[in-house]
This record gives sequence, structure tokens and C-alpha cells, in this order.
Amino acid sequence: MAWKELFQRGEQRRTRRAAFRLAAASAARASATIFLVMRRMRAPLIVLIGIFAVTVLGLTLIPGQDLEGRPWRMGFFDAFYVMSYTASTIGFGEIPYPFTYNQRMWVTISIYLTVIGWAYAIGSLLALLQDRAFREALAMQHFTRKVARLREPFLLIAGYGQTGQLLGESIDALGRRFVVLDTSSERIDGLELGSYHADIPGLAADARDPGLLSAAGLDHPCCEAVVALTDDEEANLAVVMAAALLRPDVPVVARVTTRTLAERMQAFGNPSTVNPFDRFGDHLRLALKAPASYQLLTWLESGPGGELPTRGLPPRDGRWVVFGYGRLGQELTRDLRAEGLEVTVVEPRPDGDPDAGMIVGDGSDPWIMAQADLDRAVGMVAGTDNDTTNLSLVAAARRSNPKLFIGARQNRPASAPLFAAMEIDALLVPAEVIAHEVYAQLSTPLLWRFLQEMPAKGNAWAAELTDRLKELCGTHLQTLWKVRLTVAEAPALTRWLAGGTARLGELLRNPEDRDEPLHAVVLLVVRGHEAHLAPGPDFVLAEGDEILLAGWAAARRALGTILFVDAAREYVVSGRRVPSSWIWRKLARDPRTTSR
Repeated sequence: MAWKELFQRGEQRRTRRAAFRLAAASAARASATIFLVMRRMRAPLIVLIGIFAVTVLGLTLIPGQDLEGRPWRMGFFDAFYVMSYTASTIGFGEIPYPFTYNQRMWVTISIYLTVIGWAYAIGSLLALLQDRAFREALAMQHFTRKVARLREPFLLIAGYGQTGQLLGESIDALGRRFVVLDTSSERIDGLELGSYHADIPGLAADARDPGLLSAAGLDHPCCEAVVALTDDEEANLAVVMAAALLRPDVPVVARVTTRTLAERMQAFGNPSTVNPFDRFGDHLRLALKAPASYQLLTWLESGPGGELPTRGLPPRDGRWVVFGYGRLGQELTRDLRAEGLEVTVVEPRPDGDPDAGMIVGDGSDPWIMAQADLDRAVGMVAGTDNDTTNLSLVAAARRSNPKLFIGARQNRPASAPLFAAMEIDALLVPAEVIAHEVYAQLSTPLLWRFLQEMPAKGNAWAAELTDRLKELCGTHLQTLWKVRLTVAEAPALTRWLAGGTARLGELLRNPEDRDEPLHAVVLLVVRGHEAHLAPGPDFVLAEGDEILLAGWAAARRALGTILFVDAAREYVVSGRRVPSSWIWRKLARDPRTTSR
């Protein structure tokens, strides 16, 4: 055991040393701006200083005259003073005495020399400001300073494409901070134009560099999670590796599109990976078996403000046709066949020998469409990586069989209005799938656990819970929040919970009128490793329970009052009005009790 502890301590020390070296390297890189300025401006500054030295020295050597005509020599301070306002074009005049012709001739020469020196220095400075290396060093220094000043938990996002922007907007709506790394300078510049609640530090850089990750806050004590959302999966793997080796205590979520890369990532600290194509297949399977469960999952994943999606009725039996056998087509075909459904695949360029049920050819070809026999199919998915192709396939399939259940993949954000106009039954937008799932994992971990365990409860249970949420919130989801029943977060409930009779229904009452229930629905109660989904009003609470609720913001504030104010808790539990202040308790005390 002693050797094991020594080995673990050695590993921790090595990790800290590596993080310290990266922090030192990033600090040195951030301070490179000063050295770059000094190196580029060295020659202009030497020329300017030399001109000032020569002109000042000349004024001290050339004799002048005082007001009475006696010889007078100017001191170094007076000469420096005269040359300072002369070279800067301020021109206070000839002081302390009028100059002689020799002095005026020297001042004239000095004026032209200093103009040349200033022109050289200013031109060198303007050239430096336009230099790419200087701008990058300046941006690095500014970015590092902003990250170092963060004093609240923040999220490190590597990759700020469509997925990163959706996630950033959702995180900002919760009032939480985040830091961005992206290779595109245009996306980083867009952070300044975004309507965020706080200033978002961003740097145009390659996230594969561990030093840049350190500068972005990987070794910052307030960094609470790292999300790798770049389009380059090797870069995502590099981010996962750096986070696992340098900050193993920080959770990591990464975007992947292949099972091979997901397995490689699992070798580094077991990060959470999100594959949009795999998730779409899982969601479609859930929609086939339990449409209400899929509707509830989609609604909760969209976060506060999300609109209640329509509950679809996909066919549970029959043949499906999948156009495109790339990453999405392979995942989707595997999931549909796992449900016992027949699948026909149309692919123009199959890798290797085509398997059974595959039609080789262009799906837009009428002859290939005829071979796919859409008239006798129940569902169709246009899953190619070209939006124009997918839209044309959907239109052709609708003409062939208007009753088809249509699924499609949207690749570009600009195509969103076209897909919306087509009224697709199941639309895959990879960026949205990833953003929603990462949001569910990081915003409220209890929500992620609820979504993972919710499908096992069945379709009827999900339909009932959806109706309760709809009755409470309307068609737009309201606030999601969690509560921990601890001494620190719920001090007013300590003795009530210890009694073993604390029922959930008694807690969720209005502290102003206990006959009115709070406008909130309990989605999950976690006790240790055990999870209770949507428990009823008779569920007995215990100290340490974690509760996930959905409802109105007013209900959240009212529940907060109950958790912290003894008088509010006593009223909602027993109906007795207890004075909350010391003075009112004295005035309300029974005089007969006092006399005794």
C-alpha cells in the first residue's frame, strides 16, 4: 500500500510539474509582445535618441547672449527642454534669452533632423502594428490577461463553429462564463459582436497545442469542464489527451463521428463522447418504440425556452430506405436492423463489396428510385452529406409515396429554411444534436441522468409526464434547476428531514398560501447511487437528496424561501404562522406561559 501511495504521489507531482511548465511557457509567450516591440523598434529608438543627444549637446556648446549682451551658455537641462518642445512641434519660443544667429542655425538643423527621426520611428511603429506576428502576440497577451482575471467557474470550448456557438449561447443564458479557442479569426471576432451577458475571452489558435490550452485556462482553478467541438477529430483527440494528462480532475466532452476515434479517446480518462450520427439512430429507435419518450427527451434537451416538439408517429413495421451509406447511413442501418426492420440502402460509391439489401447507384436517378421501390416502403432517410441532394431525394420520395415517414440530414445552417419548408418528420442537424447533449451533460448533470434513465419508464409514463409539464409550463419549457437537501443549501429543513416524515408534496406548496401548490414538477430525486424518476407527493425525502425540478422562475424563488426560512417551512408543512423575527416572537408569546 505504501508503494502504491508513493507512486500516486509521484504521478501527481509530475502532473503538477508539467502543468507548471505549460503555464510558464504560455506566460512567456504572452510576454513576447514586449520583446517583439523592443526588437523591432530598437533601430528607430537609437536613431531618435542619437539625434536628441547630438542636438542637445550642440545647444550647450554654441554660446549665446543674455539681455545685456554678455556671453552665456545654455545648461543641459535647458537645452533638453528647448529641444523637447521644438522636436515635438509645440514651440514655446527662444528661452531664457533670445537666440543668436548661430543658435538659430543649429536649432533649424535640429528641427529637420528630429523630423526625420520621428518619421522613421513612426513609420517603423506603423509597420509593426500591421505585422501579423505582432498582432498575434498582442492578442495572446490580451487573451491571457482576461483568462487570468476570471474568478468564477468557466467552460473551455475548443472549436466555435455552429455547435460551439449554440452551446455558448445556451451556457451564457444560464449566466455562466466560457472561454473559446478556434482556428478561425472571423469566429473569434464575432464574439465581440455577440449579444452575450459578459465579455467572452477568445483566441484564434490551434487547440492541439497544450501550451495554448494552458493559456486558455486549462490549468486555471476555475476551469470546470473542457469541450472539444472542432471539425478536426484529431484535434479533438489532442484536447482530450491534454486535459486527461494535465487536469485529470476536469470533465471532458468531445465530438466524434467514428467509433474508432471514440475508442481511442476512451484510453484517456474516460471522457464523454458525443456522436451525432449514433445519437440520431438511437433517437429514431426511441421514436419508433416510444414516441412520447422521444418527445419528452427532445423537449428537455432543448433547454429553457425550448418549444414542445410535435409527437410523431413513425411506423413500427415495414421496410425502410436509407440514401447514403456514410457515417450516418451505417449507424442508422445498424440501429434499424437491430429493431428487426428491413432496410434497403442506396449508395453510389460503396466501400468494398456491396452487402445484401444495397442498391449501387445515384439516388437521384429515376431508375434507381424505381429499384428502391418507395411505394412499398414505410420510411425513408436522406442521409448524404449534400443538402441539395437530400432535399431533392425528399421531394422525389414524397411524390412517389406521400405516406412515407421522412427523415433527412441537414449539413449547412444556411439550408435550415429549406428543410423547415419541407416539413421533415425527423431532421438531423448534427450541430444541434451535439450542442443539446453537451448542454444537458454540463448545465445540469441531474438532467443528463434523467434523460439516460427516462426511456426505461415506458411510453405511457413519458406521455403522462409530458402532459403535466405542458399543463404547467405551456408549450415552452420554463426553468430547470436542482436543489440539494443539505445543511448548507436547505438549513430550514434539517430537523424536518431528520424526523423521517418529510413528504415531497408538503414541501412543494406556496409559502404565501399553502393550499396552492408550487408551479413546479419534480423530475428526479437522487439519493446516493439510487435515482427516483418523477416521484409522487408521498415520496419521503431525506437529508442529502438531490432534486431536479422544472417550472416557473417564481416557484424557484418561493422554494428557496422555504429552504432557508424556518417560518416559511413551518407554514407550508403544518399550516401554522410562526413569527420570523425575534421581536414578533416575543410579542406573540402566550402571557400565561410567561407568568409560569
